[in-house]
Amino acid sequence: MRNAGLEEAQAGIKIAERNINNLRYADDTTLMAESEEQLKRLLMKVKEESEKVGIKLKIQETKIMASSPITSWQIDGETVETVTDFFLVSKITADGDCSHEIKRLLGRKAMTSLDSILKSRDITLPTKVHRGYGFSSGHVWM
Repeated sequence: MRNAGLEEAQAGIKIAERNINNLRYADDTTLMAESEEQLKRLLMKVKEESEKVGIKLKIQETKIMASSPITSWQIDGETVETVTDFFLVSKITADGDCSHEIKRLLGRKAMTSLDSILKSRDITLPTKVHRGYGFSSGHVWM
């Protein structure tokens, strides 16, 4: 991925006078472009460069998200799934809504503020688990 030539590619979005066309986090890569055609070219470049070193791009794990309607993509006879959001450290949505992320951070902050109570040896376990705490992240803490 690092040698796929994406740094030299003209596709991408301009941020602070720099052309950004990919984000890498752990084993995930996010490609970015201003148009559907640019994004297709980037994806095909990654696919071709990966194949040169013996890595096959898994089309069934590849997803497309766009802020405007796009056509269905076919690569090697497989349809690339279109999604309305994805998770890369935080939830990213096509419409730019970040309310879910704010709720998640508020829930985390609330649990952090209860940390000293929950870890206190002076408070009995039955008192600590008297009520369960639920937060928007989907986890239940007791």
